[in-house]
Amino acid sequence: GDQKPLVELDCFDMYPMLHLQNIWAILVENRVSVKSLVAVLSFLVLTGKAKGANVQQRVGGLHASSLYLLLLGIPGSIAHKVFHEVLLDVCSDLWSHCWPQESGKKRKKDGLKSSQAEGKRSRPQRKDIADLEVDEEEEEEEEVHFSGPDLMKIRDAVILLVQSLLRLLHTFPLKDRPQNASNFTQLLYFEPVIGELTFATVQDITKLRSVPEMAFYGLQLLCLPKHGNQRESLRRVFHCLLYVILMMNKGTRGKPSLLTLNQAILSTRDQAIHFVCHLVEVLKELALPLLHILLQHICFQMVEKSEFRSHGAQAVGMLISEMTSTDYACFIKWLFNFSRHTKMVCRLFSVDVVMVLLEQVERRPEECQDPHLACFLPSKFLIQSLLFRSADGRSPTVQGHALSCLAQCLELPSLNVTRAVHNLFSASEKTHTHTHTHTHTHTKHQSLAFSPPLQFNLHLIRRDVSYYIFFNAAKENVALLLRRVKDSKTNVRKSALQALVGLLKHDVIPMSLENLAMLSERCRDPAVSVKKKALQSVGELLIARPECSAVQKAWLQGVVPAVVDSENSVQDKALEALDQILLSQVKLYSASCHLDTSQRLAWDLLCLLCHDCQNLSQYFSRAFTTWSKQDKFTPTFTTNLISHTEADHADGAWLLLSKVAASSPRLPYGKILDTWDSIVSSKGANVTTCCHILSVIGNIAAYLNEDTKDRIVNDLMYLLKTFNLSLEVISAAVETLYQLGCTEDIKLTQAFLNQHGGELVSICEFYLAAIILNENGAQNLNEELMVKHLHTLGVVSLLCPAKVGKRTVLLVESVLTTHSDKLIELPASQPLSQFKANSLPTRVRAHGVITLGKLCLQHEELVQRYLPVFARELEVGTEVAVRNNVVVIMCDLCVRYTTLVDHYIPNISACLRDNEAVIREQTLIMLTNLLQEEFVKWKGSLFFRFMVVLVDPVPAIASMCQYCLLHLLLKKNPEMFSQHFIECIFHFNSYCKHKSYNKFPQSESEKVRFSLKGVQNRGKRFQIYRFLLEHFTDAQRFNISNKINQTVLACFVDEELPLDADGAEILSETFNILSLKEMKLQAISAPAGVTAGEEAEARTWPQWLRLSSSCFDPQVQKKAFIENTVPLIISLKSLLEQKRSVLRELMAYLQVRPQHRNGGGYTHIHLK
Repeated sequence: GDQKPLVELDCFDMYPMLHLQNIWAILVENRVSVKSLVAVLSFLVLTGKAKGANVQQRVGGLHASSLYLLLLGIPGSIAHKVFHEVLLDVCSDLWSHCWPQESGKKRKKDGLKSSQAEGKRSRPQRKDIADLEVDEEEEEEEEVHFSGPDLMKIRDAVILLVQSLLRLLHTFPLKDRPQNASNFTQLLYFEPVIGELTFATVQDITKLRSVPEMAFYGLQLLCLPKHGNQRESLRRVFHCLLYVILMMNKGTRGKPSLLTLNQAILSTRDQAIHFVCHLVEVLKELALPLLHILLQHICFQMVEKSEFRSHGAQAVGMLISEMTSTDYACFIKWLFNFSRHTKMVCRLFSVDVVMVLLEQVERRPEECQDPHLACFLPSKFLIQSLLFRSADGRSPTVQGHALSCLAQCLELPSLNVTRAVHNLFSASEKTHTHTHTHTHTHTKHQSLAFSPPLQFNLHLIRRDVSYYIFFNAAKENVALLLRRVKDSKTNVRKSALQALVGLLKHDVIPMSLENLAMLSERCRDPAVSVKKKALQSVGELLIARPECSAVQKAWLQGVVPAVVDSENSVQDKALEALDQILLSQVKLYSASCHLDTSQRLAWDLLCLLCHDCQNLSQYFSRAFTTWSKQDKFTPTFTTNLISHTEADHADGAWLLLSKVAASSPRLPYGKILDTWDSIVSSKGANVTTCCHILSVIGNIAAYLNEDTKDRIVNDLMYLLKTFNLSLEVISAAVETLYQLGCTEDIKLTQAFLNQHGGELVSICEFYLAAIILNENGAQNLNEELMVKHLHTLGVVSLLCPAKVGKRTVLLVESVLTTHSDKLIELPASQPLSQFKANSLPTRVRAHGVITLGKLCLQHEELVQRYLPVFARELEVGTEVAVRNNVVVIMCDLCVRYTTLVDHYIPNISACLRDNEAVIREQTLIMLTNLLQEEFVKWKGSLFFRFMVVLVDPVPAIASMCQYCLLHLLLKKNPEMFSQHFIECIFHFNSYCKHKSYNKFPQSESEKVRFSLKGVQNRGKRFQIYRFLLEHFTDAQRFNISNKINQTVLACFVDEELPLDADGAEILSETFNILSLKEMKLQAISAPAGVTAGEEAEARTWPQWLRLSSSCFDPQVQKKAFIENTVPLIISLKSLLEQKRSVLRELMAYLQVRPQHRNGGGYTHIHLK
């Protein structure tokens, strides 16, 4: 017809058909039987096909096949009965039997292994795998090795065979033979192709350079009309190329196996994609519908492996570029539906395809012939309807991948893509348009400026409504992203962090405290990989926004505490970041030089550490302890650092110097002493800088001469006696005083401290007596001065306890209670019952508690005297600051006087339910520290009081309690949760009738304070139960179920516990607990769509403990359930029917129980 042929047919001069037509006559003349000739050729072919055939036999078989194909292609072959269907199939595929397949076998075995890893739950495949392994063993037994020349002979024979097959396709119609396309497809892997294939019209097949090039030409020939229906032929070719593009090995049975990726496989895949594009370009309308089908098959048969998905998405992108805009829109519509498929891999791959399509040039809606499909063309649809919707899906793996891709969208060069992401999370563009309506409206709306005012206002109202709807959607999207940052799955949190940082870097969302705090918090995430990702993310943000003070604070709050992380790799990452950002930027300073961006950033961060982030000082000091062992502080570094002490950022320089001096005290002392002299004379230095300078002087004190020491001691004593210093400087000055007087002789050191410390104690005692013992002393009280005297007395008393007399103690005590003229004569055997209110301010009384506690640290008799007073103050005190300091003092005393304070731990732990949030938080922190160091044990009601903090009304305190329990305390006692679980049921319901549980002593006020009894607290109780169960191992879940049967249900069956109202509540709660999904053994049935080991790094329990126990065997569980639980259930049902009590909960438990053991072999229990 008029259609352009796919290939030219009249161009084979090497194949003179006119001369070959006489071959039949020649054979007859020479009395050669055609039938016998075909039989001989068949014998040679079958001989070469044998597994043990040598080189000559294989080459002979290939030549015989070539000859048979040539004969078959000569006109008259059908009449002379040359055609034989089976022999044709064998000849066409003989190369695969003659060419050694060592590399192919290895690829097959590796592919099967990959396929197994991809679908671990595909049990029916095991039989096929076993059969293939047997076949491979047989092949290995009969394997024949060939030399290089032998392989070249076989290759030449294979080329001759393929050329003969191509010649046959020009003359002999091969209809309804799908195996031909498969044979050519296998030839694509025969050898690598040098250079690029063009698929142009072939004039001479002998000019084709390689076997794969011939194979592609053969696939072209198969698409000719003479070989059957052209559409059907093209469909077969596409079907065979599908597995080349997917990089799979399609065997004759079973599911396709993955090939081991290498350069040859990837190159063949690329050639196949270009070949499909060539066919689509030539055949156009005939190929486009089949291209749609091919793309859909690629999507549906994609595997979960990320590398295969990535290459598959690139293939889809290349193939879809051959489509018109209308066809493109149709595919996007199909992809939208595909992205909602129930299989997780389908949703994952749709995200990959979207990312590839976003990199292409966006198609314009006017290019689409169907107006209903035009909406699928813009990048906005791909991002908002496919990509972001996947981030809100039900699978954590898909959520994480979509969020990660969303972050990558902001790095793409397309303005439309960036604008679409902005529209998702920010109303800035709409705000801009709304504010400047008169400059951004189209021409048709310009007349609004001359319209009546009413029409203009209505227009603005409509825009306002549209804007606020858009703003609310953007706000919800940001909230969703922040929720994903705190998701329970590790990969989701990591990807959400990446997305959050991308949005912050590109100013899509504001640098608010909430957004930045989220980054800092993730640096302390339970999962190591998330912590590392957070450290990397906050570092990227700092580099992108070095001038932003909020980002600088977030970086410090995230990175600095990480230097004490429990994971060494996280510590190393934090130290590396600090070294790169801070230490490496300390260069020699000159007033005439200009600080670059990196140097200015370093000094800004150090100044923040001096002022706004002083709470990070202890973590920062730990970093210097590590660096000192690595010899980071060279003389050059020290010289450069000291040169900055006169700059405008001197505060940061002294901070660094104070840390460096502790590990490298060999410093230029003259500069430091000159600075100290200027501080003494000016009396106007910054408080923080003074503390750092005093720290430096204390560290170099051992290297100063006596005259210099005496001069500094006199300066310090003068400053301390004036009481003009701040509290922080007083503490630093006293510490420096101690370092200046410290010698190798302990007696001399103590004499020095008694001399100077005693003088300060006497001054403080004289001042306190003048205020307290004077009737009008409190009226003219200078609160600030009183606090400084109390603080000085406290810190000095720790250095010279011998100089603290009874009078001093009683004066401090008087700060906390009323006094009389005979107060000094009060005997020590008559202790106070509690602190009593007086006229002194609360701040003074709070400091008085701290001072009294420091006095107690050095005198055991004072501890015995005042511990009951402290405990009583916690119970009845009304001043928040005083009670808060009492908690701190009692916990400090517990470290030194553990036995004495142990009796008062219930008094301290009672503050976990204090009315003031600050006291609850302080108590939680202090008790956690004591439990970590094992100064306090889990005795009595302490564990249950910690559990109550999990439902604290302040979310931050509840979150802190979770962190303390999971990441600080549970590691030391992994059985802690399971040991106390059953007692939680009785304790939180205030049930005391069990013979073993809930028998520890408590006061009535404590019982009321910590009680969670009643329907109104049911949600809180089950929140605690779920928290405990979520962090059980499977062995613990199995054991706790049996233990509940024995210690709770059996007690009711045996009537050890009465089935009264309280008993019914306990029994009902027990059944509800047993019905919780958290009681389900995770090792037996993991949720669909969650990859194995996804949360392994964040779990507390060793993996072997979860998988090694025999209790996970379904038969063991079934037997235990039938033997232990079923008899109890039957007895309980009878008992409950008599009492008409909690039968509903029992039946609900029976309905849930079989579902909890799905796959465990349980059958539903029918109770008559």
